[in-house]
Amino acid sequence: MTDTPPTSPRPAQICKELLNALEASEGRRKRRKRNTTPDAIGLELKRDLLVRAVAADPDPAGFEAWLLEQCQSEGEHDGGTRAMALSIFEEWRLAHDAESFREWLAQGARSDDASADA
Repeated sequence: MTDTPPTSPRPAQICKELLNALEASEGRRKRRKRNTTPDAIGLELKRDLLVRAVAADPDPAGFEAWLLEQCQSEGEHDGGTRAMALSIFEEWRLAHDAESFREWLAQGARSDDASADA
Protein backbone atom coordinates (compact mmCIF):
# COMPACT_ATOMS: atom_id res chain seq x y z
CA MET A 1 0.00 0.00 0.00
CA THR A 2 1.04 3.56 -0.61
CA ASP A 3 1.37 6.08 2.20
CA THR A 4 -0.35 9.34 1.36
CA PRO A 5 0.38 12.70 2.91
CA PRO A 6 -2.33 14.10 5.19
CA THR A 7 -3.03 16.96 2.76
CA SER A 8 -3.87 14.58 -0.08
CA PRO A 9 -7.45 14.49 -1.30
CA ARG A 10 -9.52 11.62 0.03
CA PRO A 11 -10.44 8.80 -2.34
CA ALA A 12 -14.10 9.86 -2.20
CA GLN A 13 -13.21 13.30 -3.57
CA ILE A 14 -11.13 11.91 -6.43
CA CYS A 15 -13.74 9.21 -7.16
CA LYS A 16 -16.49 11.83 -7.33
CA GLU A 17 -14.44 13.74 -9.90
CA LEU A 18 -13.71 10.51 -11.81
CA LEU A 19 -17.44 9.77 -11.77
CA ASN A 20 -18.14 13.20 -13.26
CA ALA A 21 -15.53 12.55 -15.98
CA LEU A 22 -17.12 9.17 -16.71
CA GLU A 23 -20.56 10.75 -17.05
CA ALA A 24 -19.16 13.41 -19.38
CA SER A 25 -17.75 10.74 -21.70
CA GLU A 26 -20.94 8.66 -21.82
CA GLY A 27 -22.54 10.75 -24.56
CA ARG A 28 -19.57 10.27 -26.85
CA ARG A 29 -19.67 6.51 -26.29
CA LYS A 30 -23.35 6.37 -27.25
CA ARG A 31 -22.70 8.25 -30.52
CA ARG A 32 -20.07 5.80 -31.75
CA LYS A 33 -21.04 3.82 -34.82
CA ARG A 34 -19.70 0.50 -33.54
CA ASN A 35 -21.30 -1.79 -30.96
CA THR A 36 -20.35 -0.29 -27.59
CA THR A 37 -22.05 -2.90 -25.41
CA PRO A 38 -18.73 -4.20 -24.00
CA ASP A 39 -17.72 -0.61 -23.22
CA ALA A 40 -21.03 -0.01 -21.45
CA ILE A 41 -20.61 -3.12 -19.30
CA GLY A 42 -17.12 -2.11 -18.18
CA LEU A 43 -18.15 1.47 -17.56
CA GLU A 44 -21.12 0.33 -15.48
CA LEU A 45 -18.78 -1.75 -13.30
CA LYS A 46 -16.49 1.26 -12.94
CA ARG A 47 -19.41 3.60 -12.21
CA ASP A 48 -20.67 1.23 -9.50
CA LEU A 49 -17.24 1.10 -7.82
CA LEU A 50 -16.89 4.89 -7.98
CA VAL A 51 -20.34 5.41 -6.44
CA ARG A 52 -19.50 2.96 -3.65
CA ALA A 53 -16.16 4.70 -3.02
CA VAL A 54 -17.84 8.09 -2.77
CA ALA A 55 -20.40 6.69 -0.31
CA ALA A 56 -17.88 4.73 1.79
CA ASP A 57 -15.20 7.46 1.81
CA PRO A 58 -12.38 5.00 2.61
CA ASP A 59 -9.22 6.24 4.26
CA PRO A 60 -6.48 7.13 1.74
CA ALA A 61 -4.01 4.69 3.32
CA GLY A 62 -6.59 1.90 3.08
CA PHE A 63 -8.04 2.68 -0.36
CA GLU A 64 -6.20 -0.12 -2.13
CA ALA A 65 -7.39 -2.63 0.49
CA TRP A 66 -10.94 -1.26 0.22
CA LEU A 67 -10.89 -1.80 -3.55
CA LEU A 68 -9.61 -5.35 -3.03
CA GLU A 69 -12.49 -6.02 -0.62
CA GLN A 70 -14.94 -4.85 -3.29
CA CYS A 71 -13.41 -7.31 -5.75
CA GLN A 72 -13.48 -10.17 -3.26
CA SER A 73 -17.15 -9.51 -2.54
CA GLU A 74 -17.87 -10.41 -6.18
CA GLY A 75 -16.63 -13.96 -5.57
CA GLU A 76 -15.35 -15.99 -8.49
CA HIS A 77 -16.84 -13.58 -11.05
CA ASP A 78 -14.61 -10.67 -10.10
CA GLY A 79 -12.53 -10.28 -13.30
CA GLY A 80 -14.29 -7.21 -14.66
CA THR A 81 -14.57 -5.61 -11.23
CA ARG A 82 -10.89 -6.27 -10.61
CA ALA A 83 -9.95 -4.59 -13.91
CA MET A 84 -12.04 -1.52 -13.11
CA ALA A 85 -10.72 -1.38 -9.52
CA LEU A 86 -7.18 -1.37 -10.88
CA SER A 87 -8.09 1.42 -13.29
CA ILE A 88 -9.61 3.49 -10.47
CA PHE A 89 -6.59 2.93 -8.22
CA GLU A 90 -4.19 3.96 -10.99
CA GLU A 91 -6.22 7.11 -11.69
CA TRP A 92 -6.35 7.91 -7.97
CA ARG A 93 -2.56 7.58 -7.74
CA LEU A 94 -2.13 9.67 -10.88
CA ALA A 95 -4.26 12.40 -9.30
CA HIS A 96 -1.73 12.49 -6.44
CA ASP A 97 1.37 12.36 -8.63
CA ALA A 98 0.40 14.59 -11.56
CA GLU A 99 -0.86 18.02 -10.59
CA SER A 100 -2.09 18.69 -14.13
CA PHE A 101 -4.30 15.57 -14.06
CA ARG A 102 -5.64 16.55 -10.61
CA GLU A 103 -6.46 20.06 -11.85
CA TRP A 104 -8.12 18.67 -14.99
CA LEU A 105 -10.34 16.44 -12.85
CA ALA A 106 -11.17 19.27 -10.46
CA GLN A 107 -12.20 21.46 -13.41
CA GLY A 108 -14.66 18.87 -14.69
CA ALA A 109 -12.38 16.75 -16.91
CA ARG A 110 -13.30 18.66 -20.03
CA SER A 111 -12.29 16.93 -23.26
CA ASP A 112 -10.66 18.76 -26.14
CA ASP A 113 -13.23 17.18 -28.45
CA ALA A 114 -16.20 18.18 -26.30
CA SER A 115 -17.20 21.04 -28.61
CA ALA A 116 -17.19 18.68 -31.60
CA ASP A 117 -19.41 16.25 -29.69
CA ALA A 118 -21.81 18.79 -28.23
